[in-house]
Amino acid sequence: MVDLHPVKSESFDTTASLNTDPKGFLRQVDTFKETEFGLYMARGADHPRFGYLESWLLPDLGLRANIFHFRDGVDARMDFYFDIADISKSEGVWHTRDLYVDLVSVCGEPVKVMDIDELAAATSEGLISADEAERAIDATLAAVEGITRHSDDPMAWLASMGISLDWAEHVDLMPAGS
Repeated sequence: MVDLHPVKSESFDTTASLNTDPKGFLRQVDTFKETEFGLYMARGADHPRFGYLESWLLPDLGLRANIFHFRDGVDARMDFYFDIADISKSEGVWHTRDLYVDLVSVCGEPVKVMDIDELAAATSEGLISADEAERAIDATLAAVEGITRHSDDPMAWLASMGISLDWAEHVDLMPAGS
């Protein structure tokens, strides 16, 4: 049985430097950077497992690329975490609508596809449309193929398309539960 949750939506207000997370909490953003291919966001996180989050919204690919900066002692083996999502922008505010599928990448190893069962269940329950499910599958297949063809290196795949993602060299973790 799949533990099905409603579609997760977020907004990214670049003018106010705020991210409204899927639970409706307003999060102060340290950095927004808009490029021709997407939006970069960096902010602290009071999550028990990670204390900082960097994300790139890549609307043409239907991807949100993330680096979670985990706390000491957290056993999480990943270099990048990709959400498959519909991404839009209106009146200076970016929006994401998560389409359930996630990709977990450790460079040099095959990318892991997660939550296909959630995609199927959400489609069956009418939480997302058949068109959204098809976009999710297409984005997933394109990302897996691209990453695989570039020696299991997602940044090499993106760079081959002229998408160069910059990530912070150093971050300060926010205290948990603050």
